[in-house]
Amino acid sequence: MALEENLKDKKILITGATGFVGQHLLKFLEKEGFTVFGTSFPENPEPWQRNIFYLDLRQEKEVYELIRRLKPYWIFHLAALSNVAQSWVKRREVMETNVMGYFHLLEACRLFQLQVQLLFVSSSDVYGQQKGFGTSPFLSEDEPINIINPYAFTKACGEWLSQFYVNCEGLKIIVARSFPHTGPGQSSNFVCSDWARQIARIELGLDDPVIRVGNINLERDYTDVRDVVRAYFLLMTKGRSGETYNVCSGQAVKLKEILDILLNQTTFEIKIVVEKQRFRPFDIAQLVGDNKKIKTETGWAPQIPLEKTLADLLNYWREKERVT
Repeated sequence: MALEENLKDKKILITGATGFVGQHLLKFLEKEGFTVFGTSFPENPEPWQRNIFYLDLRQEKEVYELIRRLKPYWIFHLAALSNVAQSWVKRREVMETNVMGYFHLLEACRLFQLQVQLLFVSSSDVYGQQKGFGTSPFLSEDEPINIINPYAFTKACGEWLSQFYVNCEGLKIIVARSFPHTGPGQSSNFVCSDWARQIARIELGLDDPVIRVGNINLERDYTDVRDVVRAYFLLMTKGRSGETYNVCSGQAVKLKEILDILLNQTTFEIKIVVEKQRFRPFDIAQLVGDNKKIKTETGWAPQIPLEKTLADLLNYWREKERVT
């Protein structure tokens, strides 16, 4: 895609660059010709990972030092503890990382790089279970926030922090309110990837032909991670500071349908076992977004069909489990 050449002379920072979405975004930006830096935590970056810094966002002085030295033109803030189930048991860690870590980053920008533009990645989980739900299933950016888990609370706090630093400190911040996304490279802590990994292990004879699932009657709005990073880039180039944008497909799919698509890609006879311990304390029955705003303002639209996303995810786990 065509870009102003002067943009490619600027430094870009991705927090959480070695995570699932971060790795895809890093590849996308490097392919576009940008100079990209990133952070990694809790793992140390590999020797071959150029321009990646070990950084715990909870360490205020280290965050300040990195921003002071780099003075990035753009920051994609992806780093977070993002597993909803774990947020119930790691409450302090998720608060310190997702809220205070972001606060440290914003303060560093205020002190050392006021001209930066930042993309804050929020979550559709902030919508919660909408009161009066049923009039329209498509959630727009104007719907009220309704917190039902610790992770969503931290993301709502991040949105409020963003608004404060835009209104009161003059920072340029765009909020991407991302709905569920998956694809190759995702941790098995997330449902689609967990199922794909279980199938891959069954095919390799590492596990019995049983796939263990939680609540498969939930409806979610899934987008391919490669479409998501393209949305993030377009929001940085065409989005408006102080605005929030849903990043979603606009289509709801039952988790059972996702499971069926994955199972149809294997020749093995696999038994499905529902385990109550895999259910969350509170969950949202249906979560589907309205993507008119991002489409209208940036021209973005998802391009990769769900069937291809899940096929690529399953092949990723087949290869990974074979090597392991």
